[in-house]
Amino acid sequence: MSAMQEVSDIENHRDVECLAQQWAKKYLQNLQVDTSDKESYDRLNLSEIVSQQGRERTAQKIMGSLRSVSAIAWNKTEALLSAQLKRHRIDPSMIDPWEIAADSFKIYQKALDVYTQQAALRPLSFVMKLSQKDNLLDEKALEVYTEQAAPNQLVRVIGADIGAIRKKYTNVDPRVIGFVNMQFHYTSQLLTQPLESVERSLVGAYFKVIDDHLYMPLQRAYDAAANHDYNSTVLSAVRELLLVSTEIAKNICQNVIEHYPNYHSISGNLSDSLVKISSIRDVEMFQVYLWVCALEGSIVAVQQELFPLCVMLYPPLKVQWELIRHMLNLLGQEINARLTPLQANALMPYFQSLCQMFSPEVFGELGL
Repeated sequence: MSAMQEVSDIENHRDVECLAQQWAKKYLQNLQVDTSDKESYDRLNLSEIVSQQGRERTAQKIMGSLRSVSAIAWNKTEALLSAQLKRHRIDPSMIDPWEIAADSFKIYQKALDVYTQQAALRPLSFVMKLSQKDNLLDEKALEVYTEQAAPNQLVRVIGADIGAIRKKYTNVDPRVIGFVNMQFHYTSQLLTQPLESVERSLVGAYFKVIDDHLYMPLQRAYDAAANHDYNSTVLSAVRELLLVSTEIAKNICQNVIEHYPNYHSISGNLSDSLVKISSIRDVEMFQVYLWVCALEGSIVAVQQELFPLCVMLYPPLKVQWELIRHMLNLLGQEINARLTPLQANALMPYFQSLCQMFSPEVFGELGL
């Protein structure tokens, strides 16, 4: 291998690593604390919660309830999806709740280990959005948290593990990951409910890393990116979209809320906080699957994973296909607005295939 090729490979490797780092930074950039309970947001309370001792107490509370919470989460998952086993002809023996619970225990343990680490890897240069406009947190308290928060480190610690979990279950049957996703999703919700508002917001940033990496084939995207040249048009398009994918998702979700003001899913109105969080995650999920398809040069990821999962999960969640089509239309507009024509054209064949799979013609023929 020539010296020039070695330099190119090193630069490409670093660039691919940067994709994971950029994704992780968004958790801090978008993190906000619910300030409805003002008494719990004074400087001392925040400083205490993010201290080593405070983090350890929070972690102990969560791990102490994990066993019972896992059982409740599985009951909720079964109640939602049990009918889908028969409908989709999924062999129940392929879904082992004890194995899923064991996998989740390891992931939550690693996440909380990172959360309790006192020293930051390096100073963080980006601003933490830990406040609402009308109730700014004290600058000193903000500095304390900024020095210790490390969801970006969490990606390095558990990213590969969650990628392995996704691969393990999707290799059995891609639809099985739907049960795993819902188990983790409900578990995270139930674990954070008893926490104080500040704890819930801060720990929630770490649990969101878990949630997103399970729903989204991020590790698969990173692996596919490693096969591209540094100046690849597709890779440059993904880099551009990655940093704004949350912004894109929020814009789209707000548009959908305004377009369907009276629409309710099984979890509530589209404008409800938890529904909105899930909706934003789902729009990001569609984006990541699109990136994977473009980076792999194939629509297989959507055909084998995303489409079957949507067909399995959305009907019981009372998500109508009209909303998905409206979301995809808005996503196409965002892509064209944010990329150069060359970059957009590199994604369009895969985006058009995605739209065709969710078209009225397909679901009309299926009677869905």
